[in-house]
Formats: sequence, structure tokens, C-alpha cells
Amino acid sequence: MKVETGANVKTWHVIYTKSKWEKKVDGLLTKNGFESWCPVQKRERQWSDRKKIIEEPLFRSYVFIKASKEDHSKILSTIGVVNFLYFLRKPAIIRDNEIEAIRKYLGQSDATIQVVDMANIPAQTKVEINQGLFMGQRGEVVKTSKKSVYVKLESINMMMIVEFKASEVSLQ
Repeated sequence: MKVETGANVKTWHVIYTKSKWEKKVDGLLTKNGFESWCPVQKRERQWSDRKKIIEEPLFRSYVFIKASKEDHSKILSTIGVVNFLYFLRKPAIIRDNEIEAIRKYLGQSDATIQVVDMANIPAQTKVEINQGLFMGQRGEVVKTSKKSVYVKLESINMMMIVEFKASEVSLQ
């Protein structure tokens, strides 16, 4: 068994893509042997003559990729890739449990997630989800309404807006 150390350790990162290239970049990276993921959700779109269900990227211009430091130059040379997303001057690392939480939630038939940039929203309260697919997940509540809790994903400075019942959230 090969033990990965240092530059060989594969972690989830976020890459920034050209506008509307998310699914193309995901396909190219997969074709090149990388484990990449462009989360999509189905949306109904209305045209003047018809309605159509389309798969729309959840994070505009972002694709998740599991890679080591050694892989970075090959990833950056992929057509459509602009750069890695940086946090504190290092490529942002996404925790496995955050990737799995998004995957599980998107696997639900009625799942809808809206992504909002955290730049203009101040943090307020730390909570833990105590029911459902996000059970055990912790985050910061940025804003609440009757049915919605805005949960911050710290590693990419983004948040997911997910509707929870008040009984599903507890203060830490």
C-alpha cells in the first residue's frame, strides 16, 4: 500500500473557470484522470414557446477537484481553468465532510440550494444541525427567517442557503 505524504496528499480544492465553462472543465479534468466534481441542480427555465428542465452549475465558475500539489500545474494547463481559489494566500482546501454534505443534499429529489457570496453578510451565531442529512454539521448562521437558515462554509468563504425547520437547528 502506497502512503501519500507531503506533495502527494490529495485534498479537495476549488478551481475558478472561464464563465459558463464549469461542466466542460469538469469533463476535461475527468478525461485527464482527475477526480473532479461540478455540482449541478435541476432548474425549470421558461422560454417564450416552452419550458425546459436544465442542469445548472450550483457554484458559478467553480469546480471542485481532488488533487495533490504535484497536480496543480497540470490542472492549470487545462483549457477553461483560470486559477485555483485562494484563501489566506494558499489554495483553498475543502473538507471531505463539506463535499459529502453537498452531495447528499443534492441527492434529494426536492433539494434546492442557493449560493450567496459571503462578502457583505456578517456572521452571527454558531449552530449544529440535529436532524436530516446535515445532522452533526456545524456552521455559522448568517441570517434567519421563518424557514431558512443561512449556513457559512468557511473553507471557500461561501454559504449554502438551506431551508430547515426551527426544530432541526440547535445553538452550540
